[in-house]
Amino acid sequence: MNEIVNSINDVIWSPALIYLCLGAGLFYSIMTRFVQVRHFKEMWKLLLNNNSSEKGISSFQALAVSLSGRVGVGNIAGVAAAIGFGGPGAVFWMWVVAFLGASTAYAESTLGQLYKVEENGQYRGGPAYYFERCLGWKPLGILFAISAIIGCGIFLPGVQANAVGNAVTKIFGDGALVVTSFGDVGTNKLIALAVILIILAFIIFGGIKRIAQFTQVVVPFMALGYIVMALIVVFLNLDKIPGVFQLIFSDAFSAQAGFGAAIGWGVKRGIYSNEAGQGTGPHAAAAAEVEHPAQQGLVQAFSVYVDTLFVCTATALMILITNQYNVAGTLPDGQFIVQNVDAATKINSAEFTQLALLQVFGSFGQVFVGLALFFFAFTTILAYYYITETNVSYLNRIFNNKLPEIVFKLLLMFMVAYGTVNSEGYIWTIGDIGVGIMAWINVLGILVIFFMHKPTLLCLRDYEAQKKAGGPITFDPVKLGIKNATFWEEKLKQDQSK
Repeated sequence: MNEIVNSINDVIWSPALIYLCLGAGLFYSIMTRFVQVRHFKEMWKLLLNNNSSEKGISSFQALAVSLSGRVGVGNIAGVAAAIGFGGPGAVFWMWVVAFLGASTAYAESTLGQLYKVEENGQYRGGPAYYFERCLGWKPLGILFAISAIIGCGIFLPGVQANAVGNAVTKIFGDGALVVTSFGDVGTNKLIALAVILIILAFIIFGGIKRIAQFTQVVVPFMALGYIVMALIVVFLNLDKIPGVFQLIFSDAFSAQAGFGAAIGWGVKRGIYSNEAGQGTGPHAAAAAEVEHPAQQGLVQAFSVYVDTLFVCTATALMILITNQYNVAGTLPDGQFIVQNVDAATKINSAEFTQLALLQVFGSFGQVFVGLALFFFAFTTILAYYYITETNVSYLNRIFNNKLPEIVFKLLLMFMVAYGTVNSEGYIWTIGDIGVGIMAWINVLGILVIFFMHKPTLLCLRDYEAQKKAGGPITFDPVKLGIKNATFWEEKLKQDQSK
């Protein structure tokens, strides 16, 4: 089974997908005249938008829900894996894919807002919706919806839960071993699993409002706390910072693990972490209550910066400053290209990060990483559930409500349990497949949308023109020649009738 999964992953994550994601980010950056740089100040202003309604959530809540998906295990264990397999230079390529990916995030999230619909008293949107409504390609919408349900509802939750279980074991040990169908599992890991499932059930049965209310409190707190810890490590080792950045930049182009490995792992883990182009961000973006679709596109572009340039960089600096990493390679006898820690240290886990904080903070550092992993992973699982629910809702609209949502709630909870007690290598590979499938469909789809209709560019120009004119901000899709944006057409009529 491992061989089959690895073979599928190798096909999906071929160099073609890596360069497609980089190329799409560069393309949208050029077409939008680097919107991620020009409107950085505007992104900050829009974050303060607290407009919500019974049907929608505020921009900040949508950002928090989106960040709960972006800021997860990929920021702690994923960065460690990128360094462990691709060398320190992989960090540079994570930065590149984040910078370019911010423009991709703007495009896909603007599309999510533009073509959203109202279903059962909630705003819904995402790639499935904009493929159908913009392109008129319902089969592509169905294909993405199915891939998102499989990816976010089945493949990806296990990665997050697995990292939490391993972190708990690293801190408290296994405890007494219990014989299960998955092998011997420690009681400490089972206790962590029980806590996750109880809280998860309470929140996901409360819908997007409860998810948004939870994440808007937890996400800023957990990200800020993690960055503060990293800043302390940096401050205590200021003399090492120039050398660390020199290592990252030099290794990015002549990587000890090979130039291809640095790019491949940097881009793969970068996309897994910040989700730009993956098609997950537009679901939360569509739920926001805003005056103009471009506004939420800009807010979501900012979330990519928070995820990779802040949180992922924090992890990378801690690991590299303390030299708590190995770099795997293809040397004879399975030797490491670089070995600074015990060879038994798992690369596809949070162990490098835990060892780094152990060096500076002692045992408290390991406990802190475990707590950070719990909150990072838990909020990401919530985001995965919301994405799954949105795509189940889409398919129900197509197939006349034949897919009961409770089945997918229970399925996701089962996959959380499965991921917690399974091996991390296997789980990470399955997660990569889920990310890759969605990325292939979404990136190609949004490029086709641009060449056929250019709605994201029309929205950006319209928003910029209104801001330059001093407002007020409104949105008329018909005036711009954008078809099937029925939500916004109805909204404009209602606003004009007041």
